[in-house]
Amino acid sequence: MIDVDKCRITRYPAAVLGQPAAPVEKIDETIRRLVEKMTDIMIENKGMGLAAPQAGVGLRLFIISMDGSREQVRAYVNPTVTPAGDLEENGEGCLSVPGIYPKIRRYKRATVTATDLDGHEFTEEADGLYARCLQHESDHLDGMTIVNRMGAAAKIANRRQIKKLIDKHEGK
Repeated sequence: MIDVDKCRITRYPAAVLGQPAAPVEKIDETIRRLVEKMTDIMIENKGMGLAAPQAGVGLRLFIISMDGSREQVRAYVNPTVTPAGDLEENGEGCLSVPGIYPKIRRYKRATVTATDLDGHEFTEEADGLYARCLQHESDHLDGMTIVNRMGAAAKIANRRQIKKLIDKHEGK
């Protein structure tokens, strides 16, 4: 059972961020309320996307709004993201890993197949920033954060901030 009212932004290294999310069994009022709450969290934190694990819920669901507005939010239930094309390195941030903006290698294009909140399946081709967002949010559903994707040099460069997040999580 999901207590939507208790949903908050989860920060690295919270356990829910490090494990694969479970499929959404059915799209009901609770899932719709969760998407509303996730939208509030994303907008409050000035993000472009948010995965359910980032709201403390281990389900295969994320939202994206390319312009960060409530009007453009789209929900992706049980998505499959297939990257394609060349790799490109670009700076990336994550609401669950604040203060760290490493360069992450991602594919320039991606295809997503997901279900919307009305239960309709859709498929879209994406490139550029949209493709990057899809890959980033999809990582969260597989228990990955940008910390997992960072190279050794980036981990060293950001070690103080990573340690701060770990210490805060451990209550130090």
